[in-house]
Amino acid sequence: MSINQICMISVNKTELPRTQSLEWYERATKVIPGGTYGHTSPAATLPYYFPYYVDRAEGCYLWDVDGNRYLDFMCAYGPVILGHRHPEVEAAADAERKKGGLYSHPTTVMVELAELLVARIDFADWCVFGKNGSDMTTWSLQVARQATGKKKVLVIKGAYHGVDAWTNPSPGGIIEEDRSHVHTFKWNDIQSLRETASAHKGEVAAIMVTPFHHPAFGANQMPETAFVEAVNDLCEKESIVLIMDDIRAGFRISDNGSHGLFGWKPDLSCYCKAIGNGYPVSVTVGKEHLKDAGGKVFLTGSYWNDGIALAACKKCLEIIKDQSVPEKLANVGQSLLDGLAKAAKANDVKIRCHGPTATPIISFDNDPDLRKMQRFSEFSAINGVLFHPHHNWFMSLAHNEEAIREAVEVAEKAFCAMKEEEI
Repeated sequence: MSINQICMISVNKTELPRTQSLEWYERATKVIPGGTYGHTSPAATLPYYFPYYVDRAEGCYLWDVDGNRYLDFMCAYGPVILGHRHPEVEAAADAERKKGGLYSHPTTVMVELAELLVARIDFADWCVFGKNGSDMTTWSLQVARQATGKKKVLVIKGAYHGVDAWTNPSPGGIIEEDRSHVHTFKWNDIQSLRETASAHKGEVAAIMVTPFHHPAFGANQMPETAFVEAVNDLCEKESIVLIMDDIRAGFRISDNGSHGLFGWKPDLSCYCKAIGNGYPVSVTVGKEHLKDAGGKVFLTGSYWNDGIALAACKKCLEIIKDQSVPEKLANVGQSLLDGLAKAAKANDVKIRCHGPTATPIISFDNDPDLRKMQRFSEFSAINGVLFHPHHNWFMSLAHNEEAIREAVEVAEKAFCAMKEEEI
């Protein structure tokens, strides 16, 4: 039997136990629209191949309700930066939980966390907290409008800033008025930026960008220095508020926010994923000149005084700094990409590797419909490794050398099978 035949037997192991998953999904469809929805919907990943419902997780692994174990490179789409159930974060959360949970007033940990963030982020003079990334991006836009008295916001074409009506990528329930003051320009295209700004000169309250472009169904794209400078200069000259949506990468690629790595000069910056290791918390920090406007834009939620999540966030941010987590994630992510590149080359499969390496992804040559990428992810999931087919992946502190070896071995089987199938 040839090595290729052995590879095919391994990756064609499609009969993973699914009984419990399908039973739960059938029950769910009767009481929940779609059974699951949004980015957790099976249709958003790979129906059947990806878990429908998770039972538990530990470190860099998770188990579905059928007992199938997966090496997790999705990390809850980013929030799990230290690994599932990190003991120090859980201990900090438990200590706060023993005092209580939710009150009509904040706890002092909110003040301590705010002090930590203001001290660590170079431009930050104040901060506020929420629960989701959308909470912060939408509130930041409102602050910019309050401060400037203007209505328009310019965003990158294809960027994702949350699920509120002004930015939700789905047309469901959206009316024209929701987006009448939102205008797009192209990433790394200075002419597009200037033309869009000129068309609305004197009306623009804010420009919202991500530190690097991470569109859905596409590879990460780094910013060109000239483009960053053009955005910074335009905002300064036109008194436009520059909002950094650092929800996805913040504190994952740098321990004080991502803006400085690329030269961005934001007035407001929003964070969420990775700052609480899975606990629900989001943050906006801002410059002093916007503090008064921030105080005038109502911001609240019944669960936002939750000291448990804030305590977890504080501990998580301390670990990120003290243990040089961004550097470790970058290194382990590079090891993963190097291993994938070597395995692909050995099987004559042409791939491209994209960073930042703490949030890596690969793409296949001549794959406009992502068929190759989906097939690769299917083969990998069958053998217990979760590589998302059209969203960047996430490294965690729990991804060690053993995990990388396991992932590369499974990927090599997938590349081998793809070569045999002539995909």
